[in-house]
Amino acid sequence: MAAHLKRRVYEEFSKTQIPHEEAPAKKLRLSKPSKSAALHVDLCKATNSTDALQYLLHFARKPVEAESVEGVIRILLEHYYKETDISVRLKIASLLGLLSKTQGFGPDCIVDDAINALGNEKSHQVLAQLLDTLLVIGTQLPESPTIRQRLIEVACKHLSDTYFGVRNKCLQLLGCLGLVDAPLNKDGEGPATRNTAPENSLRDVQSIISDYFGDQDPRVRTAAIKAMLQLHERGMKIHQIIYEQACRLLSDDYEQVRSSAVQMVWVLSQLYPESIVPIPSSNEEIRLVDDAFGKISHMVSDGSWMVRVQAAKTLGSMLQVSPHFLEQTLDKKLMSDLRRKRTAHERAKELFASGEFSSGRKWADDAPKEKLDSNTVYLIASGACGAFVHGLEDEMFEVRIAAVEALCQLARSSASFAEKCLDFLVDMFNDEIEEVRLQSIHVLREISTHITLREDQLDTVLAVLEDKSRDIREALHELLCFTNVSTKECIQLALLELLKNLNKYPTDRNSVWKCLKFVGSRHPTLVLPLVSELLSTHPYFDTPEPDMDDPAYIAVLVLVFNAAKSCPTMPALFSDHTFRHYAYLRDSLSHLVPPLRVRTGKLYGSGSVESAQLFLQQSLNRVSTIQNLEAPGAQDLLDFTIRDLLRLGELQTELAGAADFCATYLRCQLLLMKALQEKLWNMAVPLCLKQNVTATAAAQQILEETYKLEFLYSGLDSRQVATIHHVRLQAKALQLVLTARTRQGLDPLLSSCEKFLQDVDSFQRLFLTELPHLQDSFVDKLLELMPRLSSSKPAELVKILQTTLRQSGLLQLKLPQQIHRATATIIEPTGESDNPLRFTSGLVVALDIDATLEHVQDPQSSVKVQVLYPDGQSHVIHPKPGDFRKPGPDRHRLITQVYLSHTAWTEPSQIEVRLLLAYSSSSSSSAAKEGWSDSVDGVPPPEAAVEGTIQFSKPVKVFIMPKPARR
Repeated sequence: MAAHLKRRVYEEFSKTQIPHEEAPAKKLRLSKPSKSAALHVDLCKATNSTDALQYLLHFARKPVEAESVEGVIRILLEHYYKETDISVRLKIASLLGLLSKTQGFGPDCIVDDAINALGNEKSHQVLAQLLDTLLVIGTQLPESPTIRQRLIEVACKHLSDTYFGVRNKCLQLLGCLGLVDAPLNKDGEGPATRNTAPENSLRDVQSIISDYFGDQDPRVRTAAIKAMLQLHERGMKIHQIIYEQACRLLSDDYEQVRSSAVQMVWVLSQLYPESIVPIPSSNEEIRLVDDAFGKISHMVSDGSWMVRVQAAKTLGSMLQVSPHFLEQTLDKKLMSDLRRKRTAHERAKELFASGEFSSGRKWADDAPKEKLDSNTVYLIASGACGAFVHGLEDEMFEVRIAAVEALCQLARSSASFAEKCLDFLVDMFNDEIEEVRLQSIHVLREISTHITLREDQLDTVLAVLEDKSRDIREALHELLCFTNVSTKECIQLALLELLKNLNKYPTDRNSVWKCLKFVGSRHPTLVLPLVSELLSTHPYFDTPEPDMDDPAYIAVLVLVFNAAKSCPTMPALFSDHTFRHYAYLRDSLSHLVPPLRVRTGKLYGSGSVESAQLFLQQSLNRVSTIQNLEAPGAQDLLDFTIRDLLRLGELQTELAGAADFCATYLRCQLLLMKALQEKLWNMAVPLCLKQNVTATAAAQQILEETYKLEFLYSGLDSRQVATIHHVRLQAKALQLVLTARTRQGLDPLLSSCEKFLQDVDSFQRLFLTELPHLQDSFVDKLLELMPRLSSSKPAELVKILQTTLRQSGLLQLKLPQQIHRATATIIEPTGESDNPLRFTSGLVVALDIDATLEHVQDPQSSVKVQVLYPDGQSHVIHPKPGDFRKPGPDRHRLITQVYLSHTAWTEPSQIEVRLLLAYSSSSSSSAAKEGWSDSVDGVPPPEAAVEGTIQFSKPVKVFIMPKPARR
């Protein structure tokens, strides 16, 4: 074999010695076969083990082709057998594992060599590395039961090794390759064999691994538990007899063992929840899931904070536990036997009151006195008592957060438990760590459907409004939106504290208004008796009209008007000026003030969402008739429809996205119609230069609007995306026609024509399934003429395009259902201050940016901040991913800093700050290929990706004043 190997190596090496007289093209660029030869030469040049190790390290950095892997492995194995240095053999064993992962290489051909090397190896470290290589090979060959069985036998053979690393790798190999269920048996075996063999193998693997739960090395015990968990993840059902062993490991001295044992106990409690297990030192028996819950609860008081976190998280997923066991975790009383044992605090209080202390002479003078119900004896496991109390009072904030999250998961599935844990969660609002306070608020928000706050609880909750953190305050506003309160005094208290919040933190205005909107709509009957007091009305006397510029008064009106929507008797208590204020707020803050219907006619509702949706559909149907109108009438109809849709979006926030989307699409059609006017195309080019410029600008604007339609709105279906691309194709055709009319030269026109034909072909492939819906459209006519267009000269192609453009009509837009427009609102800076931000020229000053983002997909990569200076300079800043937070679904919060710098100015001036949404057309094309086309084989190279930004927030102006530096 060695002679054969040398001859093969020398043959491969000779192939690389190419004579100079041959053509360069024959210079074996296929360096794949020469990898093994080059490695052999390098290893032969090594004079000592250090040089060999350096060569191997250098070789490991280079990729190896699949065709060369087997030759390289043979060279490595040959050197492995000759090498005496352990570090070199260790590196070779590592390289064997890396090479086995090469794509396209079948590692089954090296299994025998790796096992032989394993049998002759004396070094424990190298043994462990070779076992790791066998594990890699086994995972690469899942369909080979013979090799898998051999590897399991090798692992069992080396489990008795004295080195912990070897035993770890053997257990890992058993966990990853141990037989799951029954592998297919060979043909010819009887049914009895097929039925019994898998069961024996299953029992053998689990019993072998469980033997090492008691290994003397804690790392091996951890590896054994993880191997058993790996079997479970691969589909093997762990035997129930493992439960007792796993419970013993909960008291192990090593924290990694205890942490893994917690996971194992949890797995078994999910596999056998209804099994009955005995209680030690008692005749009682309980369900396994209850027993596991009690034991894991005990681990919440573990000495290692990592184990405590693991235990607290695990408790949250044990939803099958009995309710009385669950509620015992919130009981602070310490129990022993059948009596309640008084706490140290209670004993000290009693002794202080009596004036004497226990002398120890009287037997059991501090024994518990009261009897407990014998039916609840089994609840009193020392671990389950007050587990969540211990977790919520833990010194490590990670444990407290895990306990809060576990409470949330359990409370969501049990309304009674949610009521009992409410006081504990409210207490966590006063935690010293902001992250814990924030998580507690979020948890209470999630279980708010099960609870109703009492006045004392609400008082504790509202105290958090004094917090300096805006995240905390806004999370609390969100909580109040979905929380029920019990009395009208609670409504008064909440309103008072929210108005204090509004006065102290004016930037919370929008959040407070939104909060009061939901509070009013959830509690109309509680708001009704407060209306006269809130609006300062009197049955006999006229009261002064409040100032409509006061945010606090607007907050009160938002509360009252939203309550009035479900309480028809409330508007009778309004004064005349309240009706006027309603009309004003309904116009200016339609997203906060609902439509109201009143018989007096003083208030007018704007109708339901259904009627608004019907109006939207009727508007689109009306526009479809413009084919029958003359150009001026068609343009007027489009103008009026666009105006109506924009107004509809302002009045009905639920349809704002769909209305804006339709209005933008119709604006594109209006621009296209104006650009294709009759007089422009019937005049000679020199006589209509101005009209050409206008048409060119219109084509460019249509392109920009189509990118807005595609990337600024979410929830589009494939037909709507196809419609957008259709309009974009029309704009590109218009650009091509205008280019041919105004520019001279054949070469630029030829390349533009080729690019346009590629765009048409790409459109056909991307939207193949949508073409039946595009009949008689511009692209439909182009596809009919495609054979003629492909063979036409540029001038003829342009003439055909011009005719087709003018003859094609409006493509009907399908009514969008769930479309949302991406929006951004800059909260800070407000832009209302006249005091300039002063700084020394040449240096920087930080400007705080705080903005809310709605319906933005992947804001970390797409949202940018733009700063425009008075001299025309523009800076675009990409915020860090950590600057984005997600307070709710489809909502993000951007809190960042922008650094400004400029040369000295003579007087203060304003800069503009705005938010931009970045887009790339390449991502859209790839999504279309994946989701909308049945087959994209042979798709031509896509067009060059168009990248750009869309402004999606109102600009905010900030005064700054760069001062000259002092000399």
